Amino acid sequence: MALTRRGSLAALTGLAVVPLVGAAPRAPVVPTRAAPSFARLEREFDARLGVHAVDTGTGKAVAYRPDEPFAFASTYKALAAGAVLRRNTPAGLERVVTYTQAELVAHSPVTGRHVESGMSLRALCDAAIRYSDNTAGNLLLGELGGPKGFQAELTGLGDTTTRADRYEPALNEAAPSDPRDTSTPRALTSALYAYTLGGVLDGERRALLLDWLGRNTTGGALIRSGVPAHWKVGDKTGNASYGTRNDIAVVSPPGAAPILLAVLSSRAARDAAYDDRLIARATEVVVAALRA
Repeated sequence: MALTRRGSLAALTGLAVVPLVGAAPRAPVVPTRAAPSFARLEREFDARLGVHAVDTGTGKAVAYRPDEPFAFASTYKALAAGAVLRRNTPAGLERVVTYTQAELVAHSPVTGRHVESGMSLRALCDAAIRYSDNTAGNLLLGELGGPKGFQAELTGLGDTTTRADRYEPALNEAAPSDPRDTSTPRALTSALYAYTLGGVLDGERRALLLDWLGRNTTGGALIRSGVPAHWKVGDKTGNASYGTRNDIAVVSPPGAAPILLAVLSSRAARDAAYDDRLIARATEVVVAALRA
């Protein structure tokens, strides 16, 4: 029998009522069968891997290093857009935000074309999520009062784990011992749940966020490649130095409740390359474990 939304939240957070997101949420976990598979992937790809997945219908969870910090990279953009949606009515999303050429940073494929006109908040959310536009991400952070304002939004949901400190591109430095701009797989799935399936946003704004995630253009080789082709995925990717490669997603099997999934990874060397196959194959392990 499927859980209620309240029951799904408890599975994600280990908290029966509030807060919506916990610092170290707990759920029934499938550890023993999946852990060796994740460890083999770490050895094969010479990477550190963090995974947290929760089936919101059954409450079953899969976790591997779920509470270890990883650089969140561009995955924050999905949550920042959720926070902007929370602060604005649908009409308020049409407000135009202006910016200058000097404010453009690397990888700004959408905002770079609209310096003269500016962009609406709605369009900035779309650009940040679907194209991982870095200037759009910075402008969303600005709307929230900067990185610490964004962190405060998450803290207000009960997330005392995620730490936001810098704008793009500095937040992608991702040094292994640096606690700045980090989160954990468990905290990210909980926050993503809060904005996409929980009660933080009303139906119209929640649908907007899910639409942007569902039409993301950057995730084809990641979680989307690790689930059956007929499953729907709404995701936000990220990459940074030290071989950081991440993806967080709402995965919807046909006729079943959604799965919240975060797969985060990093490597030891600053200039190490990432491999999308690690994320896809870790996702395959998650799917197999949840189906077992």
